[in-house]
Amino acid sequence: MDAQPPPRTEPASVILTDLTKRFGAFVAVDRVSLSIAHGEVFGLIGPNGAGKTTLMKMLTTLLPPTSGSATVAGFDLLHQAHIVRRHIGYVPQLVSADGSLTGYENMLLSARLYGIPRKDRETRIREALATMGLTDFAGHIVQRYSGGMIRRLEVAQSMLHHPTVLFMDEPSVGLDPTARETVWRHVLDLKRSSNMTLVLTTHYMEEVDELCDRVALMVGGHIVAIGTPAELKEKVGPGASLEDVFDQLTATAPETENERSYVDVKRARGAARG
Repeated sequence: MDAQPPPRTEPASVILTDLTKRFGAFVAVDRVSLSIAHGEVFGLIGPNGAGKTTLMKMLTTLLPPTSGSATVAGFDLLHQAHIVRRHIGYVPQLVSADGSLTGYENMLLSARLYGIPRKDRETRIREALATMGLTDFAGHIVQRYSGGMIRRLEVAQSMLHHPTVLFMDEPSVGLDPTARETVWRHVLDLKRSSNMTLVLTTHYMEEVDELCDRVALMVGGHIVAIGTPAELKEKVGPGASLEDVFDQLTATAPETENERSYVDVKRARGAARG
């Protein structure tokens, strides 16, 4: 019988305290501290190379922090990483589904990797495919899926083990507006039914405005602003959009020594891809 993970004890889903990641002399994430409430939709925005993906990879246990501390789903990121993995789902930037397999076969592979008991796999897979609107395409080879269908399949894979926190890194990148709308409709329906916490990165400001309870703006590895979309727009002035917020705060953020070394930036991007 599979051992059940201990119950969640932390009131907030994600808590970061001075979390830092260095690649040599380059500081990709610099002493980030924040708290994300259970059930919150939290967005991370910022220019390319700001440290968003590196931060996401630390929170999903794919990269070890250099210093600082964090809890995810109530468990210590450094000392209980194996338990953290049982409580999170992750949809990365790059395509993670195997194009040579059917949708169902991809789901079955994920169910095995997540350690879902054999007796529960069929039910979990069917439920997840139905939730993401993919039941009729379960037997189709993924190479024949549209971009939006692939993204929905990856979300379905990430939800098989009923995670407490779902991390999504640029989930709608490369999708046309119709596909993006479909993906988000399914994701939000899923969130409402499960009350999970959702942490996402995106370059689409309209997504942030419509989806996020709060948003943090990262520049040069630092969080330079955090608040609700309305609060951030209010800081810029009457009638401001989130695009205005992004443009003004990234333009006025001070340049740091961390941003000046080409060699260090190239090394960091090679290691973390963002």
